[in-house]
Amino acid sequence: MKKILFLLFSIVILNAKEPLSLEDALKILNSQNLEIKAAVLDVEAAKEKANSVKGNSWGKLELIQDVVNSDSAGNVFGFKLESREATFGDFGFSDFLTPLGSAIYGASQGMAPSDMSGLLTIEPDDLNYPDSRTLFQTKLKYQLPIFTGFQISSYTNIMEYMAKLKSLDKDQIVNEKTYQLKKSFYDMALLKKSINNLEIILKNINKLENMVQNMINEGYATKTDLLEIQAKKGDVERMVSQMNYNKDLLYHFIGFLLNQEVDAIEVPTKNINIPNVTDNDVIEKNLDIQKASTGLKIRESMIDVEKSNFYPMVGAFAELSTADDKFLGEASDHKAYTVGARLTWNIFNGGVDNSKVQEAKIQKLKTQSQVELAKHGIKLQLAKLRTEIETQDAKISFLEKELKLADEIYKNYEARYKENLASMSDVMIKQSSQIQKILELQMAQNKRNERIFAMIKLANGDK
Repeated sequence: MKKILFLLFSIVILNAKEPLSLEDALKILNSQNLEIKAAVLDVEAAKEKANSVKGNSWGKLELIQDVVNSDSAGNVFGFKLESREATFGDFGFSDFLTPLGSAIYGASQGMAPSDMSGLLTIEPDDLNYPDSRTLFQTKLKYQLPIFTGFQISSYTNIMEYMAKLKSLDKDQIVNEKTYQLKKSFYDMALLKKSINNLEIILKNINKLENMVQNMINEGYATKTDLLEIQAKKGDVERMVSQMNYNKDLLYHFIGFLLNQEVDAIEVPTKNINIPNVTDNDVIEKNLDIQKASTGLKIRESMIDVEKSNFYPMVGAFAELSTADDKFLGEASDHKAYTVGARLTWNIFNGGVDNSKVQEAKIQKLKTQSQVELAKHGIKLQLAKLRTEIETQDAKISFLEKELKLADEIYKNYEARYKENLASMSDVMIKQSSQIQKILELQMAQNKRNERIFAMIKLANGDK
Protein backbone atom coordinates (compact mmCIF):
# COMPACT_ATOMS: atom_id res chain seq x y z
CA MET A 1 0.00 0.00 0.00
CA LYS A 2 2.84 2.41 0.83
CA LYS A 3 4.43 1.70 -2.54
CA ILE A 4 1.16 2.40 -4.35
CA LEU A 5 0.65 5.67 -2.46
CA PHE A 6 4.23 6.71 -3.21
CA LEU A 7 3.74 5.91 -6.90
CA LEU A 8 0.51 7.93 -7.06
CA PHE A 9 2.18 10.84 -5.28
CA SER A 10 5.10 10.73 -7.73
CA ILE A 11 2.72 10.80 -10.70
CA VAL A 12 0.93 13.84 -9.28
CA ILE A 13 4.24 15.64 -8.73
CA LEU A 14 5.47 14.86 -12.25
CA ASN A 15 2.22 16.03 -13.84
CA ALA A 16 2.05 19.21 -11.79
CA LYS A 17 2.77 22.27 -13.86
CA GLU A 18 5.39 24.71 -12.67
CA PRO A 19 4.32 28.36 -12.71
CA LEU A 20 5.38 29.92 -16.00
CA SER A 21 8.10 32.55 -15.65
CA LEU A 22 8.18 35.70 -17.75
CA GLU A 23 11.48 34.67 -19.34
CA ASP A 24 10.07 31.31 -20.47
CA ALA A 25 6.86 32.97 -21.61
CA LEU A 26 8.81 35.31 -23.88
CA LYS A 27 10.58 32.33 -25.49
CA ILE A 28 7.25 30.59 -26.09
CA LEU A 29 5.78 33.82 -27.47
CA ASN A 30 8.45 34.14 -30.17
CA SER A 31 8.04 30.54 -31.31
CA GLN A 32 4.31 29.85 -30.83
CA ASN A 33 2.34 33.08 -31.24
CA LEU A 34 0.20 32.75 -34.37
CA GLU A 35 0.49 36.38 -35.46
CA ILE A 36 4.27 36.23 -35.19
CA LYS A 37 4.32 32.99 -37.21
CA ALA A 38 2.24 34.62 -39.94
CA ALA A 39 4.54 37.67 -39.96
CA VAL A 40 7.62 35.43 -40.33
CA LEU A 41 6.02 33.79 -43.38
CA ASP A 42 5.28 37.23 -44.84
CA VAL A 43 8.98 38.09 -44.51
CA GLU A 44 10.01 34.89 -46.28
CA ALA A 45 7.52 35.55 -49.09
CA ALA A 46 8.84 39.10 -49.53
CA LYS A 47 12.44 37.82 -49.73
CA GLU A 48 11.48 35.31 -52.41
CA LYS A 49 9.74 38.07 -54.36
CA ALA A 50 12.92 40.15 -54.21
CA ASN A 51 14.91 37.14 -55.46
CA SER A 52 12.50 36.71 -58.38
CA VAL A 53 13.08 40.31 -59.49
CA LYS A 54 16.85 39.96 -59.05
CA GLY A 55 16.78 36.84 -61.24
CA ASN A 56 15.65 38.87 -64.26
CA SER A 57 19.21 40.14 -64.76
CA TRP A 58 20.33 36.57 -65.58
CA GLY A 59 18.00 36.33 -68.55
CA LYS A 60 15.68 33.48 -69.46
CA LEU A 61 16.35 30.07 -71.02
CA GLU A 62 13.36 28.31 -72.56
CA LEU A 63 12.84 24.88 -74.08
CA ILE A 64 10.01 25.00 -76.62
CA GLN A 65 8.61 21.81 -78.13
CA ASP A 66 6.07 22.24 -80.93
CA VAL A 67 4.01 19.42 -82.47
CA VAL A 68 1.94 20.62 -85.44
CA ASN A 69 -0.01 18.85 -88.18
CA SER A 70 -1.35 20.77 -91.18
CA ASP A 71 -2.28 20.47 -94.88
CA SER A 72 -2.01 24.24 -95.45
CA ALA A 73 0.24 24.86 -98.46
CA GLY A 74 2.28 27.50 -96.68
CA ASN A 75 2.63 25.44 -93.52
CA VAL A 76 3.60 22.20 -95.27
CA PHE A 77 6.21 23.96 -97.41
CA GLY A 78 7.48 25.82 -94.32
CA PHE A 79 7.64 22.57 -92.35
CA LYS A 80 9.84 21.04 -95.03
CA LEU A 81 12.11 24.07 -95.04
CA GLU A 82 12.39 23.97 -91.23
CA SER A 83 13.44 20.32 -91.39
CA ARG A 84 15.74 21.03 -94.40
CA GLU A 85 13.88 18.48 -96.56
CA ALA A 86 12.41 20.68 -99.32
CA THR A 87 12.91 19.44 -102.95
CA PHE A 88 12.24 20.89 -106.39
CA GLY A 89 9.26 18.59 -106.55
CA ASP A 90 7.67 20.66 -103.77
CA PHE A 91 7.47 23.53 -106.28
CA GLY A 92 5.13 21.54 -108.56
CA PHE A 93 7.70 20.54 -111.17
CA SER A 94 5.74 17.37 -111.97
CA ASP A 95 2.90 19.49 -113.38
CA PHE A 96 5.31 21.90 -115.11
CA LEU A 97 7.55 19.39 -116.85
CA THR A 98 4.81 17.46 -118.70
CA PRO A 99 3.75 20.28 -121.08
CA LEU A 100 7.33 21.50 -121.29
CA GLY A 101 8.47 18.05 -122.42
CA SER A 102 5.72 17.83 -125.04
CA ALA A 103 6.71 21.18 -126.52
CA ILE A 104 10.36 20.19 -126.72
CA TYR A 105 9.49 16.85 -128.34
CA GLY A 106 7.29 18.53 -131.00
CA ALA A 107 10.00 20.99 -131.88
CA SER A 108 12.46 18.15 -132.35
CA GLN A 109 10.09 16.49 -134.87
CA GLY A 110 9.88 19.63 -136.98
CA MET A 111 6.48 20.69 -135.78
CA ALA A 112 5.52 24.32 -135.41
CA PRO A 113 6.72 25.90 -132.12
CA SER A 114 4.06 25.87 -129.41
CA ASP A 115 3.08 28.89 -127.37
CA MET A 116 5.35 28.52 -124.29
CA SER A 117 3.59 31.30 -122.32
CA GLY A 118 0.94 28.85 -121.23
CA LEU A 119 3.45 27.06 -119.08
CA LEU A 120 3.61 29.99 -116.64
CA THR A 121 -0.10 29.73 -115.84
CA ILE A 122 -0.06 26.09 -114.86
CA GLU A 123 -1.12 25.59 -111.23
CA PRO A 124 1.21 23.12 -109.53
CA ASP A 125 -1.03 20.68 -107.73
CA ASP A 126 1.73 19.34 -105.44
CA LEU A 127 2.47 22.86 -104.19
CA ASN A 128 -1.12 24.09 -103.79
CA TYR A 129 -2.68 20.88 -102.47
CA PRO A 130 0.05 19.03 -100.58
CA ASP A 131 -0.55 16.06 -98.34
CA SER A 132 -0.75 16.89 -94.62
CA ARG A 133 2.53 16.89 -92.75
CA THR A 134 3.52 16.77 -89.09
CA LEU A 135 6.25 18.97 -87.69
CA PHE A 136 8.18 18.18 -84.49
CA GLN A 137 10.27 21.25 -83.69
CA THR A 138 12.52 21.40 -80.62
CA LYS A 139 13.85 24.84 -79.79
CA LEU A 140 16.20 26.08 -77.06
CA LYS A 141 15.98 29.86 -76.63
CA TYR A 142 18.01 32.17 -74.36
CA GLN A 143 17.20 35.86 -73.90
CA LEU A 144 19.49 38.18 -71.92
CA PRO A 145 18.93 41.83 -70.97
CA ILE A 146 22.35 43.43 -71.50
CA PHE A 147 21.47 46.98 -70.44
CA THR A 148 18.11 48.19 -69.11
CA GLY A 149 19.03 51.69 -67.97
CA PHE A 150 19.53 50.38 -64.42
CA GLN A 151 15.84 49.44 -64.32
CA ILE A 152 16.31 45.87 -63.07
CA SER A 153 18.79 46.90 -60.36
CA SER A 154 16.44 49.69 -59.24
CA TYR A 155 13.47 47.33 -59.04
CA THR A 156 15.66 44.84 -57.17
CA ASN A 157 16.51 47.53 -54.61
CA ILE A 158 12.82 48.38 -54.25
CA MET A 159 11.85 44.76 -53.63
CA GLU A 160 14.67 44.30 -51.12
CA TYR A 161 13.46 47.40 -49.26
CA MET A 162 9.92 45.99 -49.40
CA ALA A 163 11.25 42.79 -47.82
CA LYS A 164 12.89 44.92 -45.14
CA LEU A 165 9.54 46.64 -44.52
CA LYS A 166 7.94 43.23 -44.00
CA SER A 167 10.74 42.35 -41.59
CA LEU A 168 10.08 45.59 -39.68
CA ASP A 169 6.37 44.77 -39.65
CA LYS A 170 7.26 41.43 -38.09
CA ASP A 171 9.48 43.14 -35.50
CA GLN A 172 6.62 45.50 -34.74
CA ILE A 173 4.25 42.59 -34.10
CA VAL A 174 6.85 40.92 -31.87
CA ASN A 175 7.33 44.23 -30.05
CA GLU A 176 3.58 44.67 -29.55
CA LYS A 177 3.02 41.09 -28.33
CA THR A 178 6.01 41.36 -26.00
CA TYR A 179 4.53 44.58 -24.61
CA GLN A 180 1.16 42.87 -24.07
CA LEU A 181 2.73 39.81 -22.42
CA LYS A 182 4.97 41.78 -20.03
CA LYS A 183 2.15 44.12 -19.11
CA SER A 184 -0.12 41.13 -18.42
CA PHE A 185 2.47 39.61 -16.06
CA TYR A 186 2.83 42.87 -14.13
CA ASP A 187 -0.94 43.42 -14.13
CA MET A 188 -1.31 39.96 -12.63
CA ALA A 189 1.21 40.82 -9.91
CA LEU A 190 -0.71 44.00 -8.98
CA LEU A 191 -4.04 42.17 -9.15
CA LYS A 192 -2.86 39.43 -6.81
CA LYS A 193 -1.43 42.05 -4.44
CA SER A 194 -4.77 43.87 -4.37
CA ILE A 195 -6.63 40.60 -3.80
CA ASN A 196 -4.31 39.81 -0.87
CA ASN A 197 -4.92 43.26 0.63
CA LEU A 198 -8.68 42.87 0.28
CA GLU A 199 -8.54 39.39 1.78
CA ILE A 200 -6.70 40.84 4.79
CA ILE A 201 -9.48 43.42 5.12
CA LEU A 202 -12.02 40.61 4.77
CA LYS A 203 -10.35 38.73 7.63
CA ASN A 204 -10.49 41.90 9.73
CA ILE A 205 -14.17 42.26 8.91
CA ASN A 206 -14.77 38.64 9.95
CA LYS A 207 -13.02 39.31 13.26
CA LEU A 208 -15.04 42.49 13.69
CA GLU A 209 -18.23 40.61 12.88
CA ASN A 210 -17.49 37.97 15.53
CA MET A 211 -16.62 40.68 18.02
CA VAL A 212 -19.85 42.59 17.37
CA GLN A 213 -21.86 39.37 17.59
CA ASN A 214 -20.39 38.75 21.03
CA MET A 215 -21.04 42.36 22.03
CA ILE A 216 -24.68 42.00 20.94
CA ASN A 217 -24.98 38.91 23.07
CA GLU A 218 -23.67 40.89 26.02
CA GLY A 219 -25.82 43.92 25.20
CA TYR A 220 -23.02 46.28 24.24
CA ALA A 221 -23.88 46.52 20.49
CA THR A 222 -26.97 46.67 18.31
CA LYS A 223 -28.13 44.51 15.46
CA THR A 224 -27.76 47.50 13.17
CA ASP A 225 -24.02 47.45 13.78
CA LEU A 226 -23.93 43.82 12.72
CA LEU A 227 -25.91 44.54 9.54
CA GLU A 228 -23.52 47.34 8.64
CA ILE A 229 -20.58 44.97 8.98
CA GLN A 230 -22.29 42.27 6.94
CA ALA A 231 -23.14 44.76 4.18
CA LYS A 232 -19.55 45.90 4.03
CA LYS A 233 -18.39 42.26 4.07
CA GLY A 234 -20.61 41.51 1.06
CA ASP A 235 -19.19 44.54 -0.74
CA VAL A 236 -15.59 43.40 -0.17
CA GLU A 237 -16.42 39.82 -1.18
CA ARG A 238 -17.90 41.18 -4.41
CA MET A 239 -14.69 43.11 -5.10
CA VAL A 240 -12.55 40.05 -4.43
CA SER A 241 -14.77 37.94 -6.69
CA GLN A 242 -14.54 40.51 -9.48
CA MET A 243 -10.77 40.63 -9.17
CA ASN A 244 -10.61 36.84 -9.35
CA TYR A 245 -12.66 36.97 -12.55
CA ASN A 246 -10.20 39.54 -13.93
CA LYS A 247 -7.37 37.22 -12.94
CA ASP A 248 -8.96 34.37 -14.91
CA LEU A 249 -9.36 36.67 -17.92
CA LEU A 250 -5.68 37.59 -17.70
CA TYR A 251 -4.75 33.89 -17.72
CA HIS A 252 -6.90 33.39 -20.82
CA PHE A 253 -5.27 36.37 -22.53
CA ILE A 254 -1.76 35.14 -21.70
CA GLY A 255 -2.74 31.71 -23.04
CA PHE A 256 -4.04 33.35 -26.22
CA LEU A 257 -0.72 35.17 -26.70
CA LEU A 258 1.26 31.96 -26.15
CA ASN A 259 -1.15 29.76 -28.14
CA GLN A 260 -1.46 27.31 -25.25
CA GLU A 261 -3.31 26.89 -21.98
CA VAL A 262 -1.83 28.77 -19.02
CA ASP A 263 -3.18 28.38 -15.47
CA ALA A 264 -0.25 29.55 -13.33
CA ILE A 265 2.47 32.14 -13.78
CA GLU A 266 5.40 33.34 -11.74
CA VAL A 267 4.54 36.99 -11.16
CA PRO A 268 7.33 39.60 -11.06
CA THR A 269 8.33 40.67 -7.58
CA LYS A 270 10.16 43.88 -8.47
CA ASN A 271 8.82 47.11 -9.88
CA ILE A 272 9.77 47.75 -13.47
CA ASN A 273 12.38 50.47 -13.90
CA ILE A 274 12.17 53.40 -16.27
CA PRO A 275 14.41 52.71 -19.29
CA ASN A 276 17.50 54.89 -19.33
CA VAL A 277 17.35 56.03 -22.95
CA THR A 278 17.80 59.36 -24.68
CA ASP A 279 15.56 60.78 -27.38
CA ASN A 280 18.16 59.96 -30.02
CA ASP A 281 18.38 56.34 -28.79
CA VAL A 282 14.62 55.93 -29.14
CA ILE A 283 14.51 57.58 -32.57
CA GLU A 284 17.31 55.35 -33.79
CA LYS A 285 15.58 52.15 -32.59
CA ASN A 286 11.96 53.11 -33.18
CA LEU A 287 10.35 50.81 -35.72
CA ASP A 288 8.02 53.44 -37.19
CA ILE A 289 11.00 55.66 -37.91
CA GLN A 290 12.88 52.74 -39.46
CA LYS A 291 9.88 51.98 -41.66
CA ALA A 292 9.61 55.61 -42.71
CA SER A 293 13.34 55.72 -43.53
CA THR A 294 12.99 52.53 -45.59
CA GLY A 295 10.06 54.11 -47.41
CA LEU A 296 12.31 57.06 -48.22
CA LYS A 297 14.87 54.71 -49.79
CA ILE A 298 12.08 53.16 -51.87
CA ARG A 299 11.20 56.64 -53.12
CA GLU A 300 14.83 57.22 -54.09
CA SER A 301 14.88 53.97 -56.06
CA MET A 302 11.63 54.95 -57.77
CA ILE A 303 13.41 58.03 -59.14
CA ASP A 304 16.05 55.71 -60.64
CA VAL A 305 13.29 53.58 -62.18
CA GLU A 306 11.73 56.59 -63.88
CA LYS A 307 15.16 57.82 -65.07
CA SER A 308 15.74 54.48 -66.80
CA ASN A 309 13.25 55.56 -69.49
CA PHE A 310 15.89 58.00 -70.78
CA TYR A 311 18.39 55.22 -71.48
CA PRO A 312 18.46 52.79 -74.40
CA MET A 313 17.47 49.19 -73.77
CA VAL A 314 19.79 46.52 -75.15
CA GLY A 315 19.01 42.85 -75.24
CA ALA A 316 20.50 39.77 -76.88
CA PHE A 317 19.14 36.35 -77.72
CA ALA A 318 20.37 33.01 -79.03
CA GLU A 319 18.27 30.16 -80.38
CA LEU A 320 19.13 26.56 -81.25
CA SER A 321 16.50 24.37 -82.94
CA THR A 322 15.91 21.15 -84.82
CA ALA A 323 12.85 20.01 -86.81
CA ASP A 324 11.57 16.87 -88.48
CA ASP A 325 8.35 15.00 -89.20
CA LYS A 326 9.36 12.66 -86.36
CA PHE A 327 10.35 13.60 -82.79
CA LEU A 328 14.08 14.47 -82.83
CA GLY A 329 14.41 12.73 -86.20
CA GLU A 330 17.84 13.40 -87.71
CA ALA A 331 18.29 16.15 -85.12
CA SER A 332 21.95 16.70 -85.92
CA ASP A 333 21.40 17.17 -89.68
CA HIS A 334 18.34 19.39 -89.23
CA LYS A 335 19.70 21.69 -86.54
CA ALA A 336 19.73 25.48 -86.95
CA TYR A 337 20.78 28.47 -84.90
CA THR A 338 19.85 32.13 -84.67
CA VAL A 339 21.66 34.83 -82.71
CA GLY A 340 20.92 38.52 -82.50
CA ALA A 341 20.62 41.67 -80.44
CA ARG A 342 18.16 44.53 -80.25
CA LEU A 343 18.45 48.13 -79.14
CA THR A 344 15.36 50.23 -78.39
CA TRP A 345 15.54 53.86 -77.39
CA ASN A 346 12.60 56.07 -76.61
CA ILE A 347 13.75 59.34 -78.21
CA PHE A 348 10.64 61.43 -77.57
CA ASN A 349 7.27 60.83 -75.94
CA GLY A 350 5.94 64.31 -75.25
CA GLY A 351 7.83 64.93 -72.00
CA VAL A 352 6.00 62.14 -70.15
CA ASP A 353 9.22 60.56 -68.84
CA ASN A 354 10.50 63.85 -67.46
CA SER A 355 7.17 64.49 -65.71
CA LYS A 356 7.34 61.05 -64.09
CA VAL A 357 10.86 61.77 -62.82
CA GLN A 358 9.74 65.10 -61.35
CA GLU A 359 6.74 63.43 -59.72
CA ALA A 360 9.01 60.79 -58.16
CA LYS A 361 11.28 63.54 -56.79
CA ILE A 362 8.29 65.36 -55.28
CA GLN A 363 7.13 62.13 -53.61
CA LYS A 364 10.63 61.71 -52.17
CA LEU A 365 10.54 65.24 -50.71
CA LYS A 366 7.13 64.53 -49.22
CA THR A 367 8.40 61.32 -47.61
CA GLN A 368 11.43 63.21 -46.21
CA SER A 369 9.05 65.66 -44.53
CA GLN A 370 7.01 62.79 -43.12
CA VAL A 371 10.15 61.18 -41.66
CA GLU A 372 11.12 64.42 -39.93
CA LEU A 373 7.56 64.90 -38.68
CA ALA A 374 7.58 61.35 -37.28
CA LYS A 375 10.84 62.05 -35.40
CA HIS A 376 9.35 65.17 -33.79
CA GLY A 377 6.24 63.15 -32.94
CA ILE A 378 8.34 60.49 -31.20
CA LYS A 379 10.09 63.17 -29.13
CA LEU A 380 6.72 64.60 -28.12
CA GLN A 381 5.47 61.14 -27.11
CA LEU A 382 8.60 60.56 -25.03
CA ALA A 383 8.20 63.87 -23.22
CA LYS A 384 4.57 63.05 -22.50
CA LEU A 385 5.39 59.54 -21.25
CA ARG A 386 8.16 60.80 -18.96
CA THR A 387 5.81 63.41 -17.47
CA GLU A 388 3.06 60.83 -16.94
CA ILE A 389 5.47 58.38 -15.29
CA GLU A 390 6.78 61.07 -12.94
CA THR A 391 3.19 62.02 -12.10
CA GLN A 392 2.25 58.42 -11.31
CA ASP A 393 5.43 57.92 -9.24
CA ALA A 394 4.48 60.91 -7.10
CA LYS A 395 0.89 59.70 -6.87
CA ILE A 396 1.98 56.19 -5.83
CA SER A 397 4.25 57.62 -3.15
CA PHE A 398 1.40 59.69 -1.69
CA LEU A 399 -1.11 56.82 -1.94
CA GLU A 400 1.21 54.40 -0.14
CA LYS A 401 1.49 56.88 2.73
CA GLU A 402 -2.27 57.49 2.67
CA LEU A 403 -2.92 53.74 2.74
CA LYS A 404 -0.71 53.33 5.81
CA LEU A 405 -2.54 56.22 7.42
CA ALA A 406 -5.92 54.70 6.49
CA ASP A 407 -4.85 51.38 8.05
CA GLU A 408 -3.87 53.11 11.31
CA ILE A 409 -7.05 55.20 11.38
CA TYR A 410 -9.16 52.09 10.83
CA LYS A 411 -7.41 50.25 13.69
CA ASN A 412 -7.88 53.33 15.87
CA TYR A 413 -11.61 53.56 15.14
CA GLU A 414 -12.02 49.83 15.67
CA ALA A 415 -10.48 50.21 19.12
CA ARG A 416 -12.62 53.29 19.85
CA TYR A 417 -15.72 51.33 18.82
CA LYS A 418 -14.89 48.71 21.45
CA GLU A 419 -14.78 51.53 24.01
CA ASN A 420 -18.08 52.99 22.71
CA LEU A 421 -16.24 56.12 21.60
CA ALA A 422 -17.16 55.72 17.91
CA SER A 423 -20.11 54.30 15.99
CA MET A 424 -20.03 51.36 13.63
CA SER A 425 -20.80 53.76 10.78
CA ASP A 426 -17.60 55.62 11.58
CA VAL A 427 -15.65 52.36 11.51
CA MET A 428 -17.18 51.36 8.16
CA ILE A 429 -16.43 54.80 6.69
CA LYS A 430 -12.78 54.45 7.67
CA GLN A 431 -12.68 50.97 6.23
CA SER A 432 -14.20 52.23 2.96
CA SER A 433 -11.43 54.82 2.84
CA GLN A 434 -8.92 52.01 3.35
CA ILE A 435 -10.39 49.99 0.45
CA GLN A 436 -10.52 53.05 -1.76
CA LYS A 437 -6.82 53.72 -1.21
CA ILE A 438 -6.01 50.10 -2.13
CA LEU A 439 -7.90 50.40 -5.41
CA GLU A 440 -6.46 53.83 -6.20
CA LEU A 441 -2.97 52.53 -5.54
CA GLN A 442 -3.51 49.58 -7.88
CA MET A 443 -4.81 51.87 -10.63
CA ALA A 444 -1.85 54.24 -10.24
CA GLN A 445 0.64 51.35 -10.33
CA ASN A 446 -1.11 49.89 -13.38
CA LYS A 447 -0.94 53.20 -15.19
CA ARG A 448 2.73 53.66 -14.27
CA ASN A 449 3.62 50.22 -15.62
CA GLU A 450 1.58 50.85 -18.76
CA ARG A 451 3.42 54.11 -19.45
CA ILE A 452 6.83 52.51 -18.86
CA PHE A 453 6.01 49.62 -21.18
CA ALA A 454 4.79 52.12 -23.76
CA MET A 455 8.19 53.85 -23.56
CA ILE A 456 9.97 50.51 -23.93
CA LYS A 457 7.80 49.65 -26.94
CA LEU A 458 8.58 53.05 -28.46
CA ALA A 459 12.29 52.23 -28.20
CA ASN A 460 11.73 48.79 -29.79
CA GLY A 461 12.11 46.84 -26.58
CA ASP A 462 14.47 47.06 -23.63
CA LYS A 463 17.15 44.84 -25.18
